[in-house]
Formats: sequence, structure tokens, C-alpha cells
Amino acid sequence: MPVQRSVLLCFLCICLAQSQVFAQTARSLQLGSSRELFVDQYLIEKLNNVTQELHTPRNEGAVLKFDNPWEGNFSGYSTIIKDGTLFRMYYRGVREAKGDGNESELTCVAESSDGINWVKPNVGIYTINGSTNNNVVLSKAAPATHNFSPFLDANPNAKAAERYKALGGTGKSGLIAFVSADGIHWKKLQEAPVFRTGVFDSQNVAFWSESEQQYVCYFRTWNEGGFTAYKGFRSVSRTTSKDFINWTQPVHMTFGDTPLDHLYTNQTSPYFRAPHIYLAIGARFMPKRQVLTDEQAKILNVNPAYFKDCSDAIFMTTRGGSVYDRTFLESFIRPAIGLENWVSRSNYPVLNVVQTSPTELSLYVNESYAQPTAHIKRYTLRLDGFASLRAGFKEGEAITKPLVFKGKELEINYATSAAGYVKVEILDAKGKPLPGFTVSDSREIIGNEIRRIVSWNGKEDVSSLSGKTIKLKFYCKDADLYSLKFNE
Repeated sequence: MPVQRSVLLCFLCICLAQSQVFAQTARSLQLGSSRELFVDQYLIEKLNNVTQELHTPRNEGAVLKFDNPWEGNFSGYSTIIKDGTLFRMYYRGVREAKGDGNESELTCVAESSDGINWVKPNVGIYTINGSTNNNVVLSKAAPATHNFSPFLDANPNAKAAERYKALGGTGKSGLIAFVSADGIHWKKLQEAPVFRTGVFDSQNVAFWSESEQQYVCYFRTWNEGGFTAYKGFRSVSRTTSKDFINWTQPVHMTFGDTPLDHLYTNQTSPYFRAPHIYLAIGARFMPKRQVLTDEQAKILNVNPAYFKDCSDAIFMTTRGGSVYDRTFLESFIRPAIGLENWVSRSNYPVLNVVQTSPTELSLYVNESYAQPTAHIKRYTLRLDGFASLRAGFKEGEAITKPLVFKGKELEINYATSAAGYVKVEILDAKGKPLPGFTVSDSREIIGNEIRRIVSWNGKEDVSSLSGKTIKLKFYCKDADLYSLKFNE
């Protein structure tokens, strides 16, 4: 009998230990082999002498002028899409402000092979000003052309004739769905709007979510009085769909414990290197925050109704659900030098960021709004370079939350000074360094690379830890850490 009790107790202890392991694994972040960026609080457990820094995109100058007769001062609500090797920029073409959803609003397109040099193709579809020699891809479709917002459908089950999809419309019309096989020739998916519960007086963006396996739409509402009232702050709500036709009851997006801003556009879209992270590079509108005098506005030839406010670009993220992470409340892109950049509804980001070199991504901004010089400007960052964990000259430490990965090696995107470094230690779930993966085993990493494989005692293989709960501890000096990824 004592032997049997001993065996039973041993069995129970094993079961208890296994259940604790399972419970710990269930509570851990399930990274798999996905890339993770330091743009929110998802990974971070503790920082010591390390800060989370938002980086400023580099101004690369104007790349597209709204200078056709059917474009002009009020062109905007722009979207960039990369389809294979071709970049396309869609935008509203309109010269004079005549009210949202009027027939003079058109949808235009520009194309590029590199995202830097742009041309306006003659697509020959609509007769504009007596000629089909123009870049208009949608006309006589008001009010959808007021804020036509297309995307390339990543749904593997999408029909070939519906590779491109789009939404457009106002509060009066509701959101109308369009589809296209080539991104040039568009037709309505159906006559009736697919969604009505919103005010929609902005660019209302949609995409297929790989992580959620459904279509999601982030659209304009205000934060008070329900989904269809113009009350409080301009804000964002979300709805989802399995078929792009039937949409769920919307939910208001929340922003954590942060002050509210007027968010004129949200520009939420999946980051192409980490599609489970949605970047929201939106426009923050500051009503009645006037910079220009009447005389200065007259010299610039700004429309009289569009210089008594100002705006800039902000950076948020979300991973699905109804919460935006606003780790960074400061401006992401400040208005540039020159009074022309301080007018109402200028500095509005284009939807989506794209890769334009092996080490560079580009984002685009509408500038000089309501002026004859209205244009789109390009800005750049390193890949994954929106934000980083930054350490100064004094060594700092960053520890992740417990996580489970799948893979055989750890890749980081980082930069150091000549005197700086990054070292990586792997801890168990309780925070104890694992033999063979301690900081003394870690190779000191020096340099500036988009992709570097971490090693310990000359070995890169971490497959023995795959599927187990661990923590990562980074020791950094005069360095930035932008992202990490476990590779299979």
C-alpha cells in the first residue's frame, strides 16, 4: 500500500506540474514566427534605462502635383496600393469645394514602378472636358467619389473579378461597395449600400484581415450621440464582415486613458511585414487653431474657408478589436516649414505604407490643401522603423512578457553607435537566465542592420526552446531595437 500511495502521489505531482506548464503557456504571448514591432505595449514587461521612442519620417519632397484641370486644390483622401511590381495612387480629383458628394468629384489614379517617380496614365474610360485622355477611373458615381477608398483584397477566396474592392459614400447614401479585376475598371458590387450606420464624412477604410480572417472597416463617427450624430470629437468606429456585403453592428473604438483628439482620418491598415499589427497613421485636426492671418492666406491664395484650423499626422496601432494603442501622443509628422503647411485639412496621410527599397519604406502625405499648389509628398523610414526601444550611452535593459515562439533562430532589426551594442539573454518563465543563453554567452551585436541573427557562444539555434514559455532580456547601450522575429 505505501508503494501504491507513493506512485499515486508521484503521478499527481506530475499532473500538477504539467497543468502549471499548460496554464503558463496559455497565459503567455503566442508569437509563433510573426514579426513583432515595438509600436505598442504588447511585448514589453519592464524597461530600465530604456525608452520607447517614436521616430520622425524623413521628408523626401513632393512626388505628385494635383495639376490636371479635373484635379486641383481639394484633391485628397488618397490611397497607395502595391500590386506586384506596380504602385498605384488613388485620390479624389476636384478643384473647387462644392459640398461633399457632388458630381464634380472624380476618382483619379497615378502609377509608379518604384514608388518615387509617378505618372498619370491615360486610361481612356471617361470623357472629361471633352476628351478621354485622362487618368479618371471613376466618374458619375457621386457620392462614392467623395471618399472612394480601395484596397487589394488579400482574401485567398476572393474572386478574380473582385481582386480590388472599395467603399465610398456619405452619411446620406451609406457606404457603397465597388469591385474591380484590374484596379482601373470599377463597378458597383450591388446597387444598395452595404453599410449605413455612420456619418462617413471622411475616408472610410476597409481591408481583409489575415489575422482575423474577415473584412474589417474603420469608419468615421463622432464619440457622442451614437453612430450617426455629429457631436463631441471626430472619432472612429469599426465593423466586420465575412463577405463584404453583410456587416456587423459597429463598435466605437477606444483609446485607453488618453486625451481625445479630433481624428479626421484614421488610415488603419495592416503593416505588410507584420499584418497582425494594424498601423493607424491618421490626421489630427485642430479646429479653430489658426496660424495664418487673413492677409497671409490671401497671398497664398488659400480658400477663405480653409485656413482657420491646422492639422498634423499622428501614429496609433491596433491588433483588432475595439482598442487603439496611443503609446505616442506626440505628432508623427509635423507640418513643414512654410505657412502653406499650416492651413486647414492639410498634412493628411495617404492610406498604407509601402516598401521602396531593400531597407526603406515610404509613406505619403497630402499637403498644401485648398491651394493651387496642392500635392502629395513622400516621407521615408527604415523598415520597421516607426518606433524603437532606445538606450542611451548608459546601458539599459528591456524585458519582454512571457512568450511562446516557433522557430530555430532569433532575428532582430537594430542600430547601434560605434560605441554601442545589443546583447540578448533568454530567461525562463520565472525570469531566470537559461544555461547557454545567458548575457555572458551572448555575442555583443554592433552595427546597423535590418536583419541580424542573434547567437550565443557562436550558436544561433534556439529550436530547443521552441514551444516553451520564455522571456527575452535585451541589454542595450547607445542603440535602437526596432523589431524581432523568430524564424522557422
